[in-house]
Amino acid sequence: MSKEAIADRIKPLAKVYVAGEQQADAGNAGSSGPRSGEDVYGSFCVNCHGSGVLGAPKKGSEEAWKPRLAQGIDTLLTHAWNGYNAMPPKGTCGDCSKDEIKSAIEFMTKGL
Repeated sequence: MSKEAIADRIKPLAKVYVAGEQQADAGNAGSSGPRSGEDVYGSFCVNCHGSGVLGAPKKGSEEAWKPRLAQGIDTLLTHAWNGYNAMPPKGTCGDCSKDEIKSAIEFMTKGL
């Protein structure tokens, strides 16, 4: 085997990206911008907030959300960001921004 073939066979399967650092192929990545609250909910939050797993308030449930909303959006955002009770930090969305998490909260509580 050639050195190139060996190098190709043993190359890493993935790359590590640390938030705040420039990605090596950022020019090829093409950012689509921030995700909507509906997108974040549909990708991450729905897993628990769609069915009420471990006491998670269901999307649109006024009864479940009313006492939480009374605490204010800043408290809800802090709980979602840091984790609270059975909810993990960022609700499993490791690459979500605070604005995206806030948008997801607003989506789940819209109209309440």
